[in-house]
Amino acid sequence: MSFLYNIFVSLLIFGMKVFALFNDKTKKGVEGRKKSLDQVKATFSPSDKVIWMHAASLGEYEQGLPVLEKLKEKFPTHKILVTFFSPSGYENVVKKKHIADVICYLPFDKKSTIKEFISQFDPELFFTVKYDYWYHLLAELKQHGAKIYVISALFYERQAFFTSYGKWFVKQLKKNVDWFFHQTEFSFALAKSIGLSNSSVTGDTRFDRVKQLRMRDNHVDFISEFIGDRQTIVFGSSWQAEEKIAATISKMNADLKLIIAPHDLKRVGHLKNIFPDALVYSSINKAELLISEYQILIIDSIGLLSKLYSYADVAVVGGGFHDAGLHNILEAATFGVPVIFGNHYRKNPEADDLIAAEGGKSFPEEYAAADFVLFLFNNEEELQGLSDNARKFVDNKPDATHLILQKIS
Repeated sequence: MSFLYNIFVSLLIFGMKVFALFNDKTKKGVEGRKKSLDQVKATFSPSDKVIWMHAASLGEYEQGLPVLEKLKEKFPTHKILVTFFSPSGYENVVKKKHIADVICYLPFDKKSTIKEFISQFDPELFFTVKYDYWYHLLAELKQHGAKIYVISALFYERQAFFTSYGKWFVKQLKKNVDWFFHQTEFSFALAKSIGLSNSSVTGDTRFDRVKQLRMRDNHVDFISEFIGDRQTIVFGSSWQAEEKIAATISKMNADLKLIIAPHDLKRVGHLKNIFPDALVYSSINKAELLISEYQILIIDSIGLLSKLYSYADVAVVGGGFHDAGLHNILEAATFGVPVIFGNHYRKNPEADDLIAAEGGKSFPEEYAAADFVLFLFNNEEELQGLSDNARKFVDNKPDATHLILQKIS
């Protein structure tokens, strides 16, 4: 099976290189991996003890960050390495202030490549977030004596581990991973059913992360002036479906304020075509505008969304009306904001939990979602109830980071 795995990795590398000819995002990932070895060589020595966090993308990075921060406090002399698989995670984090000594792309999982990469430092502790597993990486780390953990682990029935051909990789996980910290009881039970009993349920570290958001300064320039005394909807990481919801609501209730932050800034021009009278955030500094006269504000800046949720009365979060994947609903819920989203969220168990707590609601199509949002603004008691439930939902979650650190120490 290791032979077939190596073929799979070779095909993956070839496919990404071909796709990179037509896709800028993939090209960044392919080109960025060429620099990873040089980055660790320039910063680490073979004797440096390193704490290494791997995250597939930005969401997993945010999920793992509370644990990484606490480990840095516990082991202040250790150096920190953060690796990403996807460019969206790397590009967002590398530009910001962070605690890592090195942030780079995870090299492709070829035995010789991984061996050379890990030989540049002493990986004392490694953890991956959620479910990004690579065979040669885990095997080489174990050979170096690293402690290996999976935090906020999430197993689900459609994973390859639960097929006949996935049994080989399960054996590798059983041999190499010291402990799985599961998000849910269901994930824990699934893992145990295939022999991965070195595990416990500690909850989702994203709740720890979003609780931290309340403690910082969430001020965003010009937003208070734009909102005035109006009720506000924030459309977070919007796709086409959420834009349809915004269009319907803007026509039905001109008193509401709408803030739209697209999932990709390339959609800003498209949004401006849909909402020609909207104000674009970056233009506010460039002209003297009566900001409060606008109904719709389009956000064309990265890094503001989690702060914008603190201004919202209702949030509509993107990605749930198709198979792209639901974006982070907890960043809104932590501020006591009811969250509305589509019903495609198989890999987001927190969505079911938020609905059960009556702090959010999902819909199979966008028009029903728009009707419900409008209903909320005509029923203050209902809106307040959902708001209170959303905040309690986050408050009542355990301190997963603390439970994880107890085990690691």
